[in-house]
Amino acid sequence: MIGLEVHAQLLTKSKLFCGDSAAFGAAPNTHISPITLAHPGTLPKMNKEAIEFAVKLGLALHCDIEQQNYFARKNYFYPDLPKGYQVSQHTTPICKNGLVRIVVGDTERHIKLNRIHMEEDAGKSLHDVDELNTAIDLNRAGVPLLEIVSEPDMHSSEEAFAYVTELRRLVRWLNICDGNMEEGSMRCDANISIRLKGETTLGTRVEVKNLNSIRNVKRAIDHEVERLIEIVEKGEKVLQQTRSYDADNNTTFSLRSKEEADDYRYFADPDLTPFNITDEFLQRVKTALPALPEELEKKYTTTFNLPVYDAQVICSDKDTVDFFEATIKHTSHYKAVSNWLMGPIKSHLNEKGIDIASFPLSPKKISALVQLVDDGKVNFSIASSKIFTALLASPDKEPLQVATELNLLQESDSGSIEAWVDEAIAAMPAKVKEYKSGKKGLIGMFAGEVKKLSKGKADMGLVNKLLTEKLN
Repeated sequence: MIGLEVHAQLLTKSKLFCGDSAAFGAAPNTHISPITLAHPGTLPKMNKEAIEFAVKLGLALHCDIEQQNYFARKNYFYPDLPKGYQVSQHTTPICKNGLVRIVVGDTERHIKLNRIHMEEDAGKSLHDVDELNTAIDLNRAGVPLLEIVSEPDMHSSEEAFAYVTELRRLVRWLNICDGNMEEGSMRCDANISIRLKGETTLGTRVEVKNLNSIRNVKRAIDHEVERLIEIVEKGEKVLQQTRSYDADNNTTFSLRSKEEADDYRYFADPDLTPFNITDEFLQRVKTALPALPEELEKKYTTTFNLPVYDAQVICSDKDTVDFFEATIKHTSHYKAVSNWLMGPIKSHLNEKGIDIASFPLSPKKISALVQLVDDGKVNFSIASSKIFTALLASPDKEPLQVATELNLLQESDSGSIEAWVDEAIAAMPAKVKEYKSGKKGLIGMFAGEVKKLSKGKADMGLVNKLLTEKLN
């Protein structure tokens, strides 16, 4: 039984309760103020955009939105949170229930959510900067987080992998978190327990903290499940504890025995007023939501007749969808656009190590390339290997202009093509006999000869038609 707690750092400009910058990567202890440092007498003030981001995600995940909210103090020793407590939501999480759709193999499941709540992040303790002391960077202290808590509703590391992958796609899609696990802007804790088949009582759980990549989520769960099964099969007792994962040797180790909610002594924060989410605010956020991946995948497979795989690749991130949508404004050859996205464009992005937002050619240029092929002026091979490459070097030029300059326009004059076809047939009398005796696959050899004679400029559709007529 696996439940995940995913912390997503919000892409607000400032922290949750003050105007200090929430940006990543600054010199240590430069994004701080008396409020971040919890000086006596300083008072927090709520970040409205953080509330909006929380509601956005809640609506996208089919949650019930709690309109009457307040923050609580969670009393817990954080060496890198100056207040000595964390401001979080306890009794009134802003989003309740909801679900995350995952697909593993051919199986689709809806993983149930318990809650999504807002809280502030702690600072960072660095143990490798000074050999005698721990260094503390408080830039991250007070940065807004959403904690997304699932029910113990997953039953394999593959499901957990798919769940975190889908959550990361969604927070990026909504532009509320960059999903960068390596920088810590998305972190995952896994709660794992085991029980015999047929039993309904949950087993004693262990929590593995701060998993910093989707791959490590999967590896840590696999290791911990094996460890728990071994303990139970030896007749020993599983201890409820918090553990950490060592990715270098693929093991977990105990950090502490796990606290219960009572140990945190939650109470309403007296310095922050309760806040009410109005119906108008809720409607405004709902109206501004972009079309979501599941909805678009359905549209692309039903309305545009794209294969499921194509639809999934296009919907893997919002920027790719935006590029696809902008391209099909200029052409209705949906499958051809998809082929360009998954073929030449993807290869270029991978080679250069960039994303599609940095791609130098406009959607209109790609639609013009699609049209050039559809009009029979060039074939896809020439368009993708030569014209596409030339356009990348000179993005201001048009595809037809490049094709003309490079003398690549296909010859569709039937007289010229017929002469090449006759020449190819005359050059291979023995193969003609073999073809007529039943080796119909040889037509490809004749077509290749025509392509060579025409230097790749012959319209191959017309070539194949003429070859078939003449050879038969």
